Amino acid sequence: MSPFFVMSLLLGLIFGQTASLCAPSEYTIHVEKRECAYCLAINTTICAGFCMTRDSNGKKLLLKSALSQNVCTYKEMLYRTAVIPGCPHHTLPYYSYPVAVSCKCGKCNTDYSDCVRDRLRTNYCTKPQKLCNL
Repeated sequence: MSPFFVMSLLLGLIFGQTASLCAPSEYTIHVEKRECAYCLAINTTICAGFCMTRDSNGKKLLLKSALSQNVCTYKEMLYRTAVIPGCPHHTLPYYSYPVAVSCKCGKCNTDYSDCVRDRLRTNYCTKPQKLCNL
């Protein structure tokens, strides 16, 4: 084998491993309830990044298992609970949210993930904001 071919092969393998940049990323969730006086800003981690996918022009000719549309999704996560301030006594002030511990490239599981990218900005407060201190 020529040295050029070996170097090309090694660079291709290295790039293939680094091209999947799926990892926990810092994210701020804004949570509010109609009955409560404040909006709570919660700092957490979510899975975000790039995953290698395969998509063929001959989709109709191949089995669905031959196509790979991987997304950056949770490998391991835990839930934490925060208290929304300014809630009346008759309202439950608790909000549970996921924290990404580790991530992987894989199929999107709609049981715990939003698999559609929403282009509308919905993560904002309409009430005075408080920062969640854990």
